Amino acid sequence: MQRPSYITEENLNFFIKTALEEDLQDGDHSTLSTIPNNLQQSAQCIIKQDCILAGVELAQIIFQIFDSTLRVELLKKDGDSAKKGDIAFIVHGSARSILQTERLVLNCMQRMSGIATLTHDWDARLVGTKTKLLDTRKTTPNFRLCEKWAVAIGGGTNHRFGLYDMIMLKDNHIDFNGSISKAVAMARNYLEEQKKNLLIEVETRNLDEVKEALEAGADRIMLDNMSLEQMRQAVTLIGGKTQTEASGGITRAMLKDVAATGVDYISAGALTHSAQNIDISLKAIKAKL
Repeated sequence: MQRPSYITEENLNFFIKTALEEDLQDGDHSTLSTIPNNLQQSAQCIIKQDCILAGVELAQIIFQIFDSTLRVELLKKDGDSAKKGDIAFIVHGSARSILQTERLVLNCMQRMSGIATLTHDWDARLVGTKTKLLDTRKTTPNFRLCEKWAVAIGGGTNHRFGLYDMIMLKDNHIDFNGSISKAVAMARNYLEEQKKNLLIEVETRNLDEVKEALEAGADRIMLDNMSLEQMRQAVTLIGGKTQTEASGGITRAMLKDVAATGVDYISAGALTHSAQNIDISLKAIKAKL
């Protein structure tokens, strides 16, 4: 699949180098003390639970950045359905390099595959509807790049990546500012002054706020923690004049009913904060004597 726009070489290099530095510091002394510098070996990535695989491309990049002589033989790719016992890839090259990158590769793949698997399961419940499944900013600090990438691999749609690429006026913004109308007007003026082209989304808590956000010209209206009936009324009131997003306490069991209200999007923090890691291991292939 095509990488999301935020997966840039700069972002990847920064993430990988800081993650490796966190782990290695002045050296992997377990490996440096026991493994000869010139030893060449191979290891296979074994999937130990059924899942939607994610993080394979990232694993390749980690290996390449750490040691450009490492060679990865791909047997699976991101987005593939994997079964327990499947081999995702085999990495060949310096035994030292394989050992020093092993944990970062596995941490990323285990977490990303868990998110991709959960996202795929939730997204499957929206098949046949117009509603798209969104993630949120409820991510692990310094790991958002990988978590949102995993959502995309699992079939979900990424919401804003951070605070910089969309204006979202949430309840606290409105309460601090005083009103939806005033906040949207100020946001429009700000964007014009700063020469920025960003969408403005407004979080609403009731139908009166929905009406105010609509009249203020919001590009998207979030229906936060509303009942199904309130959502239906809000969608009717909005009448396709702007995008709609259901959010707040969304569970897997609710997805079809929420989509049936006619909303354009459903956002769920659970895709990233509640996904369970997938068990994956990297094991040496012992040479035959």
